[in-house]
Amino acid sequence: MATLITGGAGFLGSHLCERLLERGQEVICMDNFFTGRRRNVAHLLDNPNFELIRHDVVDPFKVEVDRIYNLACPASPVHYQYNPIKTVKTSVMGAINCLGLAKRVGARILQASTSEVYGDPEVHPQPEEYRGNVNPIGLRACYDEGKRCAETLFFDYHRENQVDIRVVRIFNTYGPRMLENDGRVVSNFIVQALKGEDITIYGNGSQTRSFCYVDDLLDAMMGVMDQGETVGPVNIGNPVEFSIRELAEKVLEKTDSSSKLVEKPLPSDDPTQRKPDISLAEKVLEWSPKVQLEEGLDRTIPYFQSILES
Repeated sequence: MATLITGGAGFLGSHLCERLLERGQEVICMDNFFTGRRRNVAHLLDNPNFELIRHDVVDPFKVEVDRIYNLACPASPVHYQYNPIKTVKTSVMGAINCLGLAKRVGARILQASTSEVYGDPEVHPQPEEYRGNVNPIGLRACYDEGKRCAETLFFDYHRENQVDIRVVRIFNTYGPRMLENDGRVVSNFIVQALKGEDITIYGNGSQTRSFCYVDDLLDAMMGVMDQGETVGPVNIGNPVEFSIRELAEKVLEKTDSSSKLVEKPLPSDDPTQRKPDISLAEKVLEWSPKVQLEEGLDRTIPYFQSILES
């Protein structure tokens, strides 16, 4: 089986490349290296079943594959707000190009969507049926609405052209190979703590998130791709909820850092609560996260230590 992973040199994509190669699959990793890094897949280059292509999903492409994972899109506010028009293009035109390829070659295709489609939710926790509360003209809209439009395209291709789709909505995920400057809360806190810098909390830190370790996320994502019961969307995340302040305190404890917590104004449209309802994933996949935050931080902090030292 041959699989294309767009965004394959990124945080999630590089781990997925490894997992599929371990299965004995042929893997084509496509990335434009905006947020992906060659170092994430450098150790795979000697594998005869692995191929790395530098290409942007906004531009058309042709490959012969059996499955496609569409992971291409910057996923942190720092990066997706850097060039918001390009972010929308990546989500929308990237989806069109991936779906067109899937239609031509008869491939099954998975869209890595996001919990951001729920916006600042008025329903808690968020089930897949919830339609969200998104500001379509806000600073985060380039990502939120881009991903919502991509889901629309996936289901339209499925209904109109019988393309074999899967859609997963990914909640906050963390682990080794996150970018140290991506602005996401786990990497931010760990890097600031290791450097002895002030840990910046936006608002008073009472807003909540649910943090899923990368290994658990990939178990579920690959499970959704492999099963034939539902096309989705399927929420994937860890339903254990933590406040941002609680996360900061755990990072301080585990890094033995002298950093201090400093509050800054809350960014526009920043969700106050985020927690997945994973009952569908539990039913369809018999899946639930195994790695809790304490263990996940223990696996992640040494990665950032090594990056900062090098």
